[in-house]
Amino acid sequence: MNIAVVILNWNGKTLLQKFLPSIITHSKEANIYVADNASTDDSIVFIKNEYPQIKIIKNKENGGYAKGYNEALKYLTEDIFCLVNSDIEVTENWLTPILKTFKTEENTAIIQPKILDYKNKAYFEYAGAAGGFIDKYGYPFCRGRIFNTIEKDQKQYNNNTNIFWASGACFFIRKNTFNALNGFDESFFAHMEEIDLCWRAYNLGYTIKYVAQSKVYHVGGATLNAINPKKTYLNFRNSLATLTKNASGNIFFLIITRLILDGLAAIKFLLEFKFAHILAILKAHFSFYAWLPLLLKQRQALSQKKDYFKVKSIVWSYYISKKNSYKKL
Repeated sequence: MNIAVVILNWNGKTLLQKFLPSIITHSKEANIYVADNASTDDSIVFIKNEYPQIKIIKNKENGGYAKGYNEALKYLTEDIFCLVNSDIEVTENWLTPILKTFKTEENTAIIQPKILDYKNKAYFEYAGAAGGFIDKYGYPFCRGRIFNTIEKDQKQYNNNTNIFWASGACFFIRKNTFNALNGFDESFFAHMEEIDLCWRAYNLGYTIKYVAQSKVYHVGGATLNAINPKKTYLNFRNSLATLTKNASGNIFFLIITRLILDGLAAIKFLLEFKFAHILAILKAHFSFYAWLPLLLKQRQALSQKKDYFKVKSIVWSYYISKKNSYKKL
Protein backbone atom coordinates (compact mmCIF):
# COMPACT_ATOMS: atom_id res chain seq x y z
CA MET A 1 0.00 0.00 0.00
CA ASN A 2 1.59 3.27 -1.11
CA ILE A 3 0.71 6.81 -0.11
CA ALA A 4 0.88 10.29 -1.65
CA VAL A 5 1.23 13.33 0.60
CA VAL A 6 -0.19 16.24 -1.38
CA ILE A 7 0.20 19.86 -0.26
CA LEU A 8 -2.03 22.41 -1.96
CA ASN A 9 -0.22 25.70 -2.46
CA TRP A 10 -1.27 29.18 -3.50
CA ASN A 11 1.33 31.91 -3.06
CA GLY A 12 2.56 30.10 0.03
CA LYS A 13 6.33 30.23 -0.23
CA THR A 14 6.70 31.42 3.37
CA LEU A 15 4.60 28.54 4.67
CA LEU A 16 6.43 26.03 2.50
CA GLN A 17 9.78 27.27 3.81
CA LYS A 18 8.58 26.75 7.36
CA PHE A 19 6.63 23.50 7.15
CA LEU A 20 8.02 21.43 4.28
CA PRO A 21 11.06 20.31 6.29
CA SER A 22 8.98 18.39 8.86
CA ILE A 23 6.97 16.65 6.12
CA ILE A 24 10.11 15.62 4.23
CA THR A 25 11.86 14.42 7.39
CA HIS A 26 8.96 12.35 8.72
CA SER A 27 7.36 11.04 5.52
CA LYS A 28 9.89 8.55 4.17
CA GLU A 29 7.07 6.12 3.29
CA ALA A 30 5.35 8.63 1.02
CA ASN A 31 5.69 10.28 -2.35
CA ILE A 32 5.44 14.01 -1.71
CA TYR A 33 3.69 16.38 -4.10
CA VAL A 34 2.95 20.10 -4.15
CA ALA A 35 -0.18 20.93 -6.11
CA ASP A 36 0.16 24.57 -7.08
CA ASN A 37 -3.01 26.62 -7.68
CA ALA A 38 -1.52 29.02 -10.25
CA SER A 39 0.64 30.89 -7.75
CA THR A 40 2.06 34.25 -8.74
CA ASP A 41 4.89 34.24 -6.19
CA ASP A 42 8.09 32.22 -6.56
CA SER A 43 6.84 29.14 -4.68
CA ILE A 44 7.62 26.79 -7.55
CA VAL A 45 11.12 28.16 -8.10
CA PHE A 46 11.79 27.77 -4.38
CA ILE A 47 10.67 24.11 -4.37
CA LYS A 48 12.66 23.25 -7.50
CA ASN A 49 15.80 24.82 -6.05
CA GLU A 50 15.54 23.62 -2.46
CA TYR A 51 13.59 20.35 -2.70
CA PRO A 52 14.05 18.85 -6.18
CA GLN A 53 12.78 15.49 -4.89
CA ILE A 54 9.28 16.93 -4.48
CA LYS A 55 6.99 16.39 -7.45
CA ILE A 56 5.10 19.49 -8.62
CA ILE A 57 1.62 19.49 -10.15
CA LYS A 58 0.68 22.78 -11.79
CA ASN A 59 -3.02 23.61 -11.84
CA LYS A 60 -4.13 26.07 -14.51
CA GLU A 61 -6.12 28.29 -12.13
CA ASN A 62 -6.80 28.96 -8.47
CA GLY A 63 -9.94 26.85 -8.10
CA GLY A 64 -9.73 26.84 -4.31
CA TYR A 65 -9.34 23.76 -2.14
CA ALA A 66 -12.00 21.66 -3.87
CA LYS A 67 -11.08 22.08 -7.53
CA GLY A 68 -7.40 22.37 -6.71
CA TYR A 69 -7.30 18.90 -5.21
CA ASN A 70 -9.70 17.41 -7.75
CA GLU A 71 -7.42 18.49 -10.57
CA ALA A 72 -4.19 17.45 -8.87
CA LEU A 73 -5.31 14.01 -7.71
CA LYS A 74 -6.31 12.95 -11.25
CA TYR A 75 -2.64 12.36 -12.00
CA LEU A 76 -1.77 10.23 -8.97
CA THR A 77 -1.70 6.45 -8.78
CA GLU A 78 -1.01 5.88 -5.07
CA ASP A 79 -3.52 3.84 -3.03
CA ILE A 80 -3.88 6.48 -0.29
CA PHE A 81 -4.08 10.24 -0.64
CA CYS A 82 -3.02 12.44 2.28
CA LEU A 83 -4.18 16.02 1.74
CA VAL A 84 -2.16 18.37 3.91
CA ASN A 85 -2.51 22.12 4.38
CA SER A 86 0.67 24.08 3.81
CA ASP A 87 0.58 25.27 7.46
CA ILE A 88 0.83 21.79 9.00
CA GLU A 89 3.82 20.52 11.02
CA VAL A 90 3.91 16.73 11.21
CA THR A 91 5.56 14.53 13.81
CA GLU A 92 7.74 11.43 13.79
CA ASN A 93 5.97 8.27 12.61
CA TRP A 94 2.76 10.17 11.88
CA LEU A 95 1.99 7.98 8.86
CA THR A 96 2.57 4.59 10.51
CA PRO A 97 -0.69 4.24 12.50
CA ILE A 98 -2.68 5.63 9.58
CA LEU A 99 -1.33 3.08 7.11
CA LYS A 100 -1.80 0.29 9.65
CA THR A 101 -5.47 1.24 10.09
CA PHE A 102 -6.07 1.30 6.34
CA LYS A 103 -4.42 -2.12 5.99
CA THR A 104 -6.36 -3.79 8.80
CA GLU A 105 -9.77 -2.12 8.39
CA GLU A 106 -11.07 -2.58 4.86
CA ASN A 107 -14.19 -0.43 5.30
CA THR A 108 -12.31 2.52 6.78
CA ALA A 109 -12.14 4.93 3.86
CA ILE A 110 -11.22 8.26 5.44
CA ILE A 111 -8.97 9.03 8.43
CA GLN A 112 -8.04 12.10 10.45
CA PRO A 113 -5.11 12.34 12.89
CA LYS A 114 -5.08 14.30 16.13
CA ILE A 115 -4.81 17.97 15.19
CA LEU A 116 -3.24 20.28 17.76
CA ASP A 117 -2.60 24.02 17.71
CA TYR A 118 0.83 24.93 16.35
CA LYS A 119 0.80 28.21 18.31
CA ASN A 120 -0.32 26.59 21.58
CA LYS A 121 0.65 22.94 21.36
CA ALA A 122 -1.09 21.84 24.55
CA TYR A 123 -4.47 22.57 22.98
CA PHE A 124 -6.50 21.14 20.14
CA GLU A 125 -6.80 23.16 16.94
CA TYR A 126 -10.10 24.56 15.71
CA ALA A 127 -10.11 22.85 12.31
CA GLY A 128 -10.72 19.24 13.23
CA ALA A 129 -9.34 18.74 16.76
CA ALA A 130 -10.02 15.06 17.59
CA GLY A 131 -12.55 14.40 14.84
CA GLY A 132 -15.72 16.03 13.57
CA PHE A 133 -19.46 15.57 14.11
CA ILE A 134 -22.56 17.45 13.04
CA ASP A 135 -25.96 18.35 14.47
CA LYS A 136 -29.40 17.94 12.86
CA TYR A 137 -29.23 21.42 11.32
CA GLY A 138 -25.80 21.05 9.73
CA TYR A 139 -23.64 22.87 12.29
CA PRO A 140 -20.29 21.10 12.69
CA PHE A 141 -18.36 20.59 15.92
CA CYS A 142 -15.48 18.43 17.10
CA ARG A 143 -14.22 16.32 19.93
CA GLY A 144 -12.09 18.99 21.52
CA ARG A 145 -13.79 22.02 19.95
CA ILE A 146 -17.34 23.35 20.07
CA PHE A 147 -17.82 26.69 18.34
CA ASN A 148 -14.90 28.81 19.61
CA THR A 149 -14.27 26.85 22.82
CA ILE A 150 -11.07 24.84 22.43
CA GLU A 151 -10.14 22.09 24.89
CA LYS A 152 -6.71 21.34 26.25
CA ASP A 153 -5.30 17.99 25.16
CA GLN A 154 -5.29 15.97 28.37
CA LYS A 155 -5.32 12.62 26.55
CA GLN A 156 -9.12 12.55 26.89
CA TYR A 157 -9.42 11.74 23.19
CA ASN A 158 -6.58 9.26 22.82
CA ASN A 159 -8.90 6.46 21.72
CA ASN A 160 -9.32 5.65 18.05
CA THR A 161 -12.97 5.99 17.12
CA ASN A 162 -15.43 6.41 14.28
CA ILE A 163 -16.25 10.05 13.52
CA PHE A 164 -18.62 11.80 11.12
CA TRP A 165 -16.17 14.04 9.28
CA ALA A 166 -12.42 14.44 8.99
CA SER A 167 -10.71 17.80 8.74
CA GLY A 168 -9.45 18.96 5.36
CA ALA A 169 -6.37 20.35 7.12
CA CYS A 170 -4.98 16.80 7.25
CA PHE A 171 -7.23 14.40 5.41
CA PHE A 172 -6.46 10.79 4.46
CA ILE A 173 -8.65 9.00 1.91
CA ARG A 174 -8.40 5.89 -0.23
CA LYS A 175 -7.97 6.70 -3.92
CA ASN A 176 -10.81 4.32 -4.82
CA THR A 177 -13.15 6.06 -2.38
CA PHE A 178 -12.24 9.53 -3.62
CA ASN A 179 -12.93 8.47 -7.19
CA ALA A 180 -16.18 6.68 -6.28
CA LEU A 181 -17.44 9.89 -4.67
CA ASN A 182 -16.34 11.99 -7.65
CA GLY A 183 -14.07 14.01 -5.40
CA PHE A 184 -14.94 17.31 -3.78
CA ASP A 185 -17.86 19.47 -4.87
CA GLU A 186 -16.04 22.23 -6.78
CA SER A 187 -18.92 24.67 -6.27
CA PHE A 188 -17.82 25.00 -2.64
CA PHE A 189 -14.46 26.58 -3.63
CA ALA A 190 -13.23 26.35 -0.02
CA HIS A 191 -14.59 25.46 3.45
CA MET A 192 -16.97 22.61 4.31
CA GLU A 193 -16.13 20.63 1.17
CA GLU A 194 -14.51 17.91 3.28
CA ILE A 195 -17.66 17.67 5.42
CA ASP A 196 -19.79 17.35 2.28
CA LEU A 197 -17.53 14.59 0.97
CA CYS A 198 -17.52 12.75 4.32
CA TRP A 199 -21.31 13.05 4.54
CA ARG A 200 -21.67 11.52 1.09
CA ALA A 201 -19.28 8.75 2.14
CA TYR A 202 -21.24 8.13 5.36
CA ASN A 203 -24.51 7.93 3.44
CA LEU A 204 -23.00 5.19 1.27
CA GLY A 205 -21.82 3.17 4.27
CA TYR A 206 -18.12 4.06 4.39
CA THR A 207 -16.37 4.40 7.75
CA ILE A 208 -14.57 7.62 8.74
CA LYS A 209 -12.09 7.31 11.59
CA TYR A 210 -9.98 9.32 14.00
CA VAL A 211 -6.56 7.80 14.76
CA ALA A 212 -5.07 9.42 17.85
CA GLN A 213 -1.58 7.90 17.53
CA SER A 214 -0.94 10.14 14.54
CA LYS A 215 -0.36 13.74 15.59
CA VAL A 216 0.08 16.97 13.64
CA TYR A 217 0.16 20.67 14.49
CA HIS A 218 -1.88 23.20 12.50
CA VAL A 219 -1.45 26.98 12.38
CA GLY A 220 -5.01 27.54 11.15
CA GLY A 221 -6.30 30.53 9.21
CA ALA A 222 -3.03 30.95 7.34
CA THR A 223 -4.88 31.34 4.04
CA LEU A 224 -8.17 32.86 5.24
CA ASN A 225 -8.44 33.73 8.93
CA ALA A 226 -11.53 33.86 11.12
CA ILE A 227 -11.85 37.66 11.06
CA ASN A 228 -12.25 37.65 7.28
CA PRO A 229 -15.94 38.03 6.27
CA LYS A 230 -15.28 35.87 3.20
CA LYS A 231 -14.67 32.94 5.55
CA THR A 232 -18.02 33.63 7.25
CA TYR A 233 -19.72 33.78 3.85
CA LEU A 234 -18.24 30.49 2.64
CA ASN A 235 -18.91 28.67 5.90
CA PHE A 236 -22.59 29.68 6.07
CA ARG A 237 -23.29 29.18 2.36
CA ASN A 238 -21.50 25.85 2.10
CA SER A 239 -23.01 24.56 5.34
CA LEU A 240 -26.49 25.14 3.93
CA ALA A 241 -25.50 23.42 0.68
CA THR A 242 -24.08 20.42 2.54
CA LEU A 243 -27.25 20.11 4.61
CA THR A 244 -29.49 20.31 1.55
CA LYS A 245 -27.61 17.65 -0.38
CA ASN A 246 -27.09 15.11 2.35
CA ALA A 247 -29.48 15.38 5.32
CA SER A 248 -32.38 12.97 5.69
CA GLY A 249 -35.91 14.12 6.50
CA ASN A 250 -37.89 17.22 5.50
CA ILE A 251 -35.20 19.42 3.99
CA PHE A 252 -37.41 22.53 3.82
CA PHE A 253 -38.07 22.34 7.56
CA LEU A 254 -34.33 22.12 8.15
CA ILE A 255 -33.65 25.10 5.87
CA ILE A 256 -36.29 27.24 7.61
CA THR A 257 -34.84 26.31 10.99
CA ARG A 258 -31.38 27.24 9.74
CA LEU A 259 -32.71 30.60 8.56
CA ILE A 260 -33.80 31.32 12.14
CA LEU A 261 -30.58 30.05 13.72
CA ASP A 262 -28.39 31.93 11.25
CA GLY A 263 -30.45 35.03 12.06
CA LEU A 264 -29.48 34.58 15.71
CA ALA A 265 -25.84 34.33 14.63
CA ALA A 266 -26.26 37.63 12.80
CA ILE A 267 -27.65 39.24 15.97
CA LYS A 268 -24.59 37.97 17.86
CA PHE A 269 -22.34 39.63 15.27
CA LEU A 270 -24.42 42.81 15.61
CA LEU A 271 -23.81 42.89 19.36
CA GLU A 272 -20.10 42.45 18.66
CA PHE A 273 -20.19 45.30 16.08
CA LYS A 274 -19.03 42.91 13.34
CA PHE A 275 -21.19 44.41 10.63
CA ALA A 276 -19.24 42.93 7.72
CA HIS A 277 -20.02 39.45 9.04
CA ILE A 278 -23.75 40.23 9.14
CA LEU A 279 -23.56 41.18 5.47
CA ALA A 280 -21.60 37.99 4.82
CA ILE A 281 -24.43 35.87 6.33
CA LEU A 282 -27.03 37.71 4.24
CA LYS A 283 -24.95 37.25 1.12
CA ALA A 284 -24.49 33.56 1.96
CA HIS A 285 -28.25 33.01 2.21
CA PHE A 286 -29.06 34.83 -1.03
CA SER A 287 -26.35 32.88 -2.82
CA PHE A 288 -27.68 29.63 -1.36
CA TYR A 289 -31.28 30.34 -2.45
CA ALA A 290 -30.08 30.97 -6.02
CA TRP A 291 -28.15 27.68 -5.82
CA LEU A 292 -31.05 25.74 -4.25
CA PRO A 293 -32.68 24.31 -7.44
CA LEU A 294 -29.40 22.68 -8.46
CA LEU A 295 -28.78 21.42 -4.93
CA LEU A 296 -32.21 19.79 -4.86
CA LYS A 297 -31.39 17.99 -8.11
CA GLN A 298 -28.14 16.78 -6.57
CA ARG A 299 -30.08 15.66 -3.50
CA GLN A 300 -32.34 13.48 -5.66
CA ALA A 301 -29.30 11.74 -7.14
CA LEU A 302 -27.65 11.11 -3.75
CA SER A 303 -28.39 8.74 -0.89
CA GLN A 304 -29.51 10.08 2.49
CA LYS A 305 -29.10 8.13 5.71
CA LYS A 306 -30.83 8.66 9.05
CA ASP A 307 -29.08 9.14 12.38
CA TYR A 308 -26.33 11.34 10.96
CA PHE A 309 -26.27 13.65 13.98
CA LYS A 310 -24.97 13.11 17.51
CA VAL A 311 -26.97 15.93 19.11
CA LYS A 312 -30.09 17.58 17.75
CA SER A 313 -28.89 21.14 18.20
CA ILE A 314 -25.34 22.05 19.12
CA VAL A 315 -26.50 25.68 19.34
CA TRP A 316 -28.94 24.74 22.12
CA SER A 317 -26.45 22.45 23.86
CA TYR A 318 -23.72 25.08 23.86
CA TYR A 319 -25.53 28.39 24.42
CA ILE A 320 -28.55 27.28 26.48
CA SER A 321 -27.45 24.08 28.23
CA LYS A 322 -23.87 25.41 28.64
CA LYS A 323 -22.29 22.18 27.44
CA ASN A 324 -18.99 23.54 26.20
CA SER A 325 -17.04 20.31 25.74
CA TYR A 326 -17.67 17.15 23.76
CA LYS A 327 -17.63 14.99 26.90
CA LYS A 328 -20.61 16.92 28.28
CA LEU A 329 -22.83 16.35 25.26
